[in-house]
Amino acid sequence: MKLVVQEFLTLDGVSQGPGSPDEDASDGFTRGGWFVPHLDEEFDRIVGSWLGEADAFLFGRRTYENFARDWPKMTDHPFAGILNGLPKYVASHSLTKAEWDPTTVLSDDIPAQVAELKRQPGRELQIHGSARLAQSLLAAGLIDTLRLVIAPVVVGQGRRLFPDGGAPAGLRLVSHRTTPGGLSVHTFEATGLPQYGTYGADA
Repeated sequence: MKLVVQEFLTLDGVSQGPGSPDEDASDGFTRGGWFVPHLDEEFDRIVGSWLGEADAFLFGRRTYENFARDWPKMTDHPFAGILNGLPKYVASHSLTKAEWDPTTVLSDDIPAQVAELKRQPGRELQIHGSARLAQSLLAAGLIDTLRLVIAPVVVGQGRRLFPDGGAPAGLRLVSHRTTPGGLSVHTFEATGLPQYGTYGADA
């Protein structure tokens, strides 16, 4: 399977708490819900097409617990059958069991276990949110594709997908589109380490 990250970001790179003010208030974050005002039908169609490519999902603990709390109750939502029915994996050193079936808890050497999942037949193993997990797997060279959805807002605080000191990565833009609500949707393929050059008269 191909490992695909799908992440919502602000213009200043924050990925924390896109869906509501109380989604993730860790580290004193008070500006959650910044993504919601920009949702529209076009974005729903885009997300539906992405979910249609999934054969399994991979979450960090915090995102998993939020999804496991909410999605089993949302049986009338058009995406509920996919999210509730497909295999799910949660990377956690603290969870001992997961009740959102079918879920498998990954612990110990998580990159090695994810690499083993990628060797299984299938289309996409999708990471939704779970920025810390995405960061670690990008550093391990396991991410194949990033789908980054940028909202036209600057929040000025919060956890970023690409923090200072993070692992460098080269990317290639393969598609880009915008929605009526102002979301900018970028799809990148990972290309290994970045390339560097020099700009100047003699270059």
